Amino acid sequence: MASPPAALRRRVPVWLIPVLWTVALGLWGLSRQNSLWRDEAATWQVAQRSTAETVHLLGNVDVVHGCYYLLMHGLFECFGPGTTTLRLPSVLATAVAAACVAVIGERLAGKQAGLAGGLVLGLLPAVQFYLQEGRPYALVAAGAGISTLLLVTALQGRARTAHWIAYGSAVLACALLNWLSLMILPAHLVTLLWTRAGREVWSRWAVASATATAGALPLVLFSRGQSGQVSWIPPLTWHMLIGPAVLLAIGGLGALLDRPRTGQLSVAAVGLPLLAVPQLGLVGLSLVQPLFLDRYVLFSMLGLALLIGTAVGRAVRAAGTRFPRGSVWVLPAVVAVAAVGLLPQSLAKRSPESRVDDVLAIASDVRRMKAPGSAVLFLPAARRDTASVSPDAFSGLRDIALEQSPKDSGTLKGVEADADRIRTAMLAQRRILLVTDAPRVARPVRGVRDRTKAAVLEKYFAVVGDQQVRGRRVTVYERRAPAG
Repeated sequence: MASPPAALRRRVPVWLIPVLWTVALGLWGLSRQNSLWRDEAATWQVAQRSTAETVHLLGNVDVVHGCYYLLMHGLFECFGPGTTTLRLPSVLATAVAAACVAVIGERLAGKQAGLAGGLVLGLLPAVQFYLQEGRPYALVAAGAGISTLLLVTALQGRARTAHWIAYGSAVLACALLNWLSLMILPAHLVTLLWTRAGREVWSRWAVASATATAGALPLVLFSRGQSGQVSWIPPLTWHMLIGPAVLLAIGGLGALLDRPRTGQLSVAAVGLPLLAVPQLGLVGLSLVQPLFLDRYVLFSMLGLALLIGTAVGRAVRAAGTRFPRGSVWVLPAVVAVAAVGLLPQSLAKRSPESRVDDVLAIASDVRRMKAPGSAVLFLPAARRDTASVSPDAFSGLRDIALEQSPKDSGTLKGVEADADRIRTAMLAQRRILLVTDAPRVARPVRGVRDRTKAAVLEKYFAVVGDQQVRGRRVTVYERRAPAG
């Protein structure tokens, strides 16, 4: 008869502990000291627009995130705006991804490997960053985990028509959240080739994949007309490849420990393509158009977690043969050591300084530094997001460059007047607050409007107050007395 602890371990599903672990990691420091950076500010302000206003926006910008914005709009309507509402979906989605890693690992390499992989996912630095991010990348990772689990189910001969419908739906949902996630399809293709899948699996996968791709194609084509949104991404350089090279090296080592063989369904056959193909695919796309941002292929970290989990699982089994009584403590010890070793990274990811700026931090300074009759300028216009998420802080201030508000114009930053009108409006002011980037994150002033703002302030105004906090800056200018 099995002992009570052993029986309990058999009854507890392998995915439960990784889910609880990942949720705990996500709830730890979720508000990041009530900070909100510029990407999340876009989610925040769009989620508070009506459905009609959101559709208007998507016709101009950010259509690639349209489904995510509509989802967040619904959540904000139900639970109210706040950092918890903003970020909790990413926490829960990452927990789903961890559960999928655990189940896949258990099926292909045993319970210890699955448990280790599910626990490892939440500790990976890249995952910890987006675990608490009010953006769609963790949701894509969850969909990738579900589709990969369904593919493994099919390769094990356990899939029915409903499984393939669910597979195509998961791939399509990911693509509608970020169409670069379609790179999971060539990753799965490699897995099918590796395992020498049967004809029926091939035909059903082809139909499901083609249907999902066709469903996402209108979004892909329409979003190409908004490619200017990613024009700020720098061209690919050699130093950008260091991170992917390290990940692929770790993944390759983990695959070797799995002793992969062609024709065999294994963790290596699933995890290595899931890690490598999206990373290499993004590199290839970036040679055509700069797109190299790790968040676009965050879902590839599921492959890395699978491979690391398998290596840890082998170590646990090896320890069990030598120290049967102590083997139960090997995995907790490994996870504890990893958690402690990564603690500096974990703390850094949960600090406001982990992001390039904090949209909310400067709002209190605006409240303190404004005065009756003051005007406000934003340089560049995108820094108007501070006013969009903290409108009360800017009450009483006249936005003298703004011609059409972000909501009315269907944009994120509004439409500003031409340079001559901005110059005339500025010269009519005695006191102007300028909201801009702190020098350490500021980019060169571009565009005739922004150059005009900077030139007029320098020539006709003097600085009487200045405050910088978390990547944002508010400077108070007063009109100089006429010379002579």
